[in-house]
Formats: sequence, structure tokens, C-alpha cells
Amino acid sequence: MAGKLDLDPRVVRTARRLAAKAGQPVVDLARSHTTVSVERAVLRLAGVRGADQDGIPWVNRLVDAVRADVGLGHGVAVPVFHAMRSAGVDDITVLAQKAAAGAVRFEMPAVRAEVTAARRSAKKAGGGGLKIVDRRRAERERLIKRHGDPKQRPWIYLIVATGDIYEDIPQAQAAARAGADVIAVIRSTGQSLLDYVPEGATREGFAGTYATQENFRLMRAALDETSKELGRYVRLTNYASGLCMPEIAALAGMERLDMMLNDSMYGILFRDINPIRTFVDQRFSRQVHARAGIIINTGEDNYLTTADAVEAAHTVTVSQLLNEFFAHEAGLENWQLGLGHAFEINPDLPESFRLELAHALLARELFPDAPLKWMPPTKHMTGDVFRGNLLDGFFNLVGALTGQGILLVGMMTEAVVTPWLSDRDIALQNVRYVLTGAGKLHEDFVPAPGGFIQSRAHEVLGEAIALLEKIVDDSLLDAIADGTFGIMKRPADRGKGLDGVAKHDEDYYNPVTEALEP
Repeated sequence: MAGKLDLDPRVVRTARRLAAKAGQPVVDLARSHTTVSVERAVLRLAGVRGADQDGIPWVNRLVDAVRADVGLGHGVAVPVFHAMRSAGVDDITVLAQKAAAGAVRFEMPAVRAEVTAARRSAKKAGGGGLKIVDRRRAERERLIKRHGDPKQRPWIYLIVATGDIYEDIPQAQAAARAGADVIAVIRSTGQSLLDYVPEGATREGFAGTYATQENFRLMRAALDETSKELGRYVRLTNYASGLCMPEIAALAGMERLDMMLNDSMYGILFRDINPIRTFVDQRFSRQVHARAGIIINTGEDNYLTTADAVEAAHTVTVSQLLNEFFAHEAGLENWQLGLGHAFEINPDLPESFRLELAHALLARELFPDAPLKWMPPTKHMTGDVFRGNLLDGFFNLVGALTGQGILLVGMMTEAVVTPWLSDRDIALQNVRYVLTGAGKLHEDFVPAPGGFIQSRAHEVLGEAIALLEKIVDDSLLDAIADGTFGIMKRPADRGKGLDGVAKHDEDYYNPVTEALEP
């Protein structure tokens, strides 16, 4: 079916075929490399817990010790579990502590039987972590069945993050009572550039709260109480981006988070993380999300904060198509693809609202089974709170007209102050008014055949196909280096974290990847 935009199915199939062709070399790269964070995630699933007196996680100490002795090319599983057998250590965290003290040496066993035994032990330990993930997924399904899902779509997504997890909790619960369906705890500024995951509950963060396993546990438990109170399951999201994507994905799976920001392009473009490092990390983390039943959110909306939202509209479509390919290859299903896009056209531009409708409806029709994450205006918010609240209302109306799945609540004080609770309440009133009055307007809204909205959508899709053809001829890594997305130039041999990447040796072994391969 052509849908409301009368898109030619053959053209859409061409776009997907080109996205797969452009993305496959990156998949091949990810399948043949590992990173320190991938290996740390394996050991976290295998049971390593805690941190030393300086706050450095034992899993970092253990991976660093293995890397110093035998490198990463073999994977850490065999050297670690061989050392456990050789040293007579039953607790993998104790092994990490001994390794940090220099009391353990690591090697690749030369005898085949010893390799087999180490692999067997690693598979059992890693499988134990995946069983926790499986139990938590089943737990989510039971709670949704018990409490129910929100009755309306889109889900209302609200950010709460004070820096102090114990302050975040009551604010998150209040937001849920005021109508939020998804609570997002954004991370402290700069955490994406830490090559370790902090330990324990945290009370100090700047413009966000640290993503830690204990913070995940505390917030999830609090929202479970509120879900029971409200009679609807309240979802929790955080960020599996940055230098620790795989580890945070594993921790999120074990603590039953429901959504995660997961997009390597965000880290590449806006945090200058090495492209190869983060593409490898992204594939593993998405495999974990697939197993955990977590919905991913991608970051295409960020491109329009640095590039012009009209001129660069097709780069959002290209990235969405690539993200869909990468997600499917990693095992994610369509219902888990919260592909990002945003309401960021200059409101002073003539026909800006119609252009926003065209772009949002194009995303909706290209990905009919994906929830989509619709992001509010930020770039052109001026500090005039009355104008800002009106602009957010227009954003909410586009979401209703185009049937978006996840609607992030816009704030009239965007770029002025960290929102007060009263700001959030007014913003939620705006959302509730629009969705109550026009929540099913997408059932009636049909753009004029051959009119402005249809023509603009066809134009953007055509430009996206032309760009995909160019990427196929060159490469995705070259396109990123040239500033194609968000006008940020990020070469493949630059950026943070490249020294943490290793090519697989012939005997590379990863018991978690083995279990997660689609």
C-alpha cells in the first residue's frame, strides 16, 4: 500500500537495499573486532562486581591485566577462566582483585583440552548473566500484563535528572503521576567519555545523573511502586552510548530498563568517539538489547541541532534507514526501533509547519511498525516562554497528526534553565491538551494528492537515495569523515577510544556473542 504519501514501494525497497549495502561493511568490521568494553560486558555478565578503593571497577582491572599479558585479540573469556582453574579461584571478582594486585598471570592455554574446559566454564558463567536478563524480561511482561500499558499513543516521555538519584526518584514518581509514561534519567555531562562505569548510588552529577547499576536498580524499584499505584506500567530509559555502550546495555538488561538511547553516530559526531570503536560496541550492545526486550532510541534528532533542518532532512532519513539495517542485523525487532527525528525547522520559515508534517509523516510511513521517537524543538527556542510553549504545542500536534510512538515532552524554558517542576507540569498540560483533543487526528489527516506535503516527502526520499548511492560508492566511514551527518567531520582513524579496539585472532572466543547471534 502506498499510504498517505503515495510512496512508490519500489523506491522504498531501493532505499532499504542501498542502506543494507552501505551498512554491510560496517557490520563486517564489527563482527571481526572487539573492544575493551565488549570484553568487560562479557565479564560483567559472568559475575564481576564492585570497584576498588579508588572507584575503578574490578572488571576494568581484570580486562587491563588480561590485555597486558595476552592482548584482546583472543577475547578475555578463555584466559580468565583458564586462570581461575589454574589458580583454584571460584569467584571471578576475587580473581579480578588478585589480578589487580599482580598475583595472577594470564595466558592462552596450549593444550586443547584446557582451551575446551575454559570455554565451557566461560559459557556457563556468561549464560548465567543472560539468564538474569531473560528473567528480567519475563518480569517486565508479567508487570505489563498485571498493571496494563498506557491507553494512548504516543507514549509521553519526560526527562528527570538532578544529579542526585535520591532527588530523581520523587521527581520521577511525580512526573509519572502527572501523566508521563516513560521516565528518562539523562546522564551526567561527560560520562559518555569515561571508559568505565561508576559504581554504586551517586549523588553528584552535572546536568544529569550517573548511569550506574545501583542507580538503575533504585529507579526501577521506585517506578514499579508507582506503576502499581497508577495501574499502568511506567517505563524507564537511560543512555547506552559513549565508551561503555556494551557494559551499560548489560547492566540495563539485568536491572530491567525498558528503553535505552543506543546510537553510535551520536557518540561519533557529538562526543568525538572513534567510529570503529563505537560501531563495534553498538553491535554487541544492540544484541543485548534484543535479548532483553529493550526498545532502543536513536539520535538522528541531534543532526538538526547543528545542520539546517530543511537542507539536511534527507540525512535523517538515511541515518534512520541505516539504523534500521544495523538493528535488524543485531536481532532487534521492529517494535524495538525508536528511530529518532525532530521538530527543528526555523518557525520563521514560511510553511515551516507543513514541512515538519511532511518530514514526520515520511518517517512514519517508511517505518510503519516502529514506535519512532519524536523530539521537540530546541534549536530555535529563544527564552520567550510563551512563544516556546506555543511552539511545543505545534510539535505535539504534528505528533498527533502523524501517529508518532514516543513523544518527548518539550519545555518552554529550553536553553534557559534546567526545568523546574512547574515547567514540567505546564509542559505536560500542553501535551495532555493536544492528545486529549486531537490524539486520533491522524485517522482523519490525509495530505492533498500531489500537494505540498506529498511533494516534499518524495523530494526528501529522493535526496536520501542519492546520498545512499554516494555512500555505497565511497563508504559510510568516509561519509562520516566528510561531515555528511550533522556537518561534523569524524575520520575513522581519529577520536577517543581507538586504542581500546582489537582485531579478532583466529581463536577469538566470546561466549556471550555466541549466545546472542541472530
